[in-house]
Amino acid sequence: MITLCIRYTLNPNKRQEFKTYVDAELGPIDRSGGRILGYFLPTDFAGPTNEALGLIDFETVADYERYRSTLANNPEHKENIARLEQGGAVVAMNRSLIERVG
Repeated sequence: MITLCIRYTLNPNKRQEFKTYVDAELGPIDRSGGRILGYFLPTDFAGPTNEALGLIDFETVADYERYRSTLANNPEHKENIARLEQGGAVVAMNRSLIERVG
């Protein structure tokens, strides 16, 4: 099992736009083969207020590669990404594959 960890740097004044993006992406991600563990927004209680996480599980790296290809060709996903970029809610997005050990 591997997990795609997407780290977002957010414009903290556009939290609702990010939430709207996440809600719209749940269907395309699921239909593309990803098993969503969750998306997480920061709190005002501790730590940075401009970082969010998305965690998506895959059985194998090959499953992840199929997911990336399928999602990239999904018209709904393309619209969601364009809306996110135009809205300015996300300043940067970084992806890494991590492995659960416990």
